[in-house]
Amino acid sequence: MASDTLIAGSAFSDEQIVERVVAGETALFEILMRRYNQRLYRVARSVLKDDDEAEDVMQEAYFRAYQHLGQFEGRASFSTWLIRIAFHEALARKKRRGRHDELDAIEESKGDSTMILKSGNPGPEEDLAQSELRGLLENAIAGLPEAFRTVVVMREIEEMNIADTAAALGLSESLVKTRLHRAHAILRKDLHSRARGRLTEIYTFHAVRCDRVVKAVFSRIESQSHGR
Repeated sequence: MASDTLIAGSAFSDEQIVERVVAGETALFEILMRRYNQRLYRVARSVLKDDDEAEDVMQEAYFRAYQHLGQFEGRASFSTWLIRIAFHEALARKKRRGRHDELDAIEESKGDSTMILKSGNPGPEEDLAQSELRGLLENAIAGLPEAFRTVVVMREIEEMNIADTAAALGLSESLVKTRLHRAHAILRKDLHSRARGRLTEIYTFHAVRCDRVVKAVFSRIESQSHGR
């Protein structure tokens, strides 16, 4: 019966699911989690650069979102609201472990702000080198300052628009564009001639992790319910 409910609920919008969960249909929260696991993982990992910590952040973000669903007012999209929670949780975790933002150490680079790493029709040689190229891209993006890295992940990997990226990060749209411009210039030095349309394949959130996060969050939700 639960699976039938989830299948039926998968056609609902985020806002419809939120209303139903707030009304007591807790099981539907799984739809939202599975809908945004990939995106939250990538955003958290862009800040922390660690798979396990990113997963921990996801669990905490989902649990906090569930606790405060009643406060979601729809001023921004649900996905933007959720990403903002995850992003700030990742920043807080990073701060707790004593890391520092590298942004001030980076000088502004020259170059146009055209979206990079987007190209059609990869050739046979590129297909053969796909895994190697993906590794190079992950390493290059991991080397970016956090403020630039997060914008690249949201804009080019998750393909969020400027407005949603700015809202999720609490920045102006012009600052998002500026950071993306600078990130492009840094990445272009090493990757422009080799990286062709592979960004959507990196930081993949595999099914095993997806199931583990869903299970862990629902375990916390159930514990909270029993404790009342």
